Amino acid sequence: MNALRVLVACERSGVVRTAFRELGHDAWSNDLEPADDGSRFHIQGDAIKAAYSGSWDMIVAHPECTYLANSGAKHLYAGMNKDNGPEPERWAKMGAAAQFFLSLLNAPAKMVAVENPIMLGHPKRLFGIPDPTQIIQPWQFGHGETKATGLWLRGLMPLRPTNIVDGREGRVWRMPPGPERKRERSRTYEGIAAAMAEQWAGLAEARAA
Repeated sequence: MNALRVLVACERSGVVRTAFRELGHDAWSNDLEPADDGSRFHIQGDAIKAAYSGSWDMIVAHPECTYLANSGAKHLYAGMNKDNGPEPERWAKMGAAAQFFLSLLNAPAKMVAVENPIMLGHPKRLFGIPDPTQIIQPWQFGHGETKATGLWLRGLMPLRPTNIVDGREGRVWRMPPGPERKRERSRTYEGIAAAMAEQWAGLAEARAA
């Protein structure tokens, strides 16, 4: 097996990093915060610097979605009311988030995946962000929950569902506001992480054979 160098950008949980490392790959997580699991295979710092300074075979990125997600559309307007006109600070943060997203999508690696929830139309229209390559759900990978997630892929094939199960509950969506809710919403499901590692690393190995 040819071990891949994999950067999992904007990940503090270590779920995706662990999935790749369990298959023998040289995977590193990266976030501004320390790794939740205390792993030494974690680069604490700016994701763009990490993505552009390393010789990575694959980058799997989970950029902040607060200012890009369609669920936050109402916050683009003063008082969360479109009739009140735009909220300039929010639009500026959306623009910065869009540029960050594109920087990761265009990072120097042969294989890149960027994950985000369903995106607002504005950043796609204003900054040329394409539609996602595919949209996946946790229930396609062994978790009986709903959380529509877009994957923007370059040099990678769409994920194949591995374990379609019953259950269509938005568990994290119903959590009360607070830091744990944000952390849980950003955490990758183990079944999805396993599919990423098995299918995408396997694709790279097949190409190298």
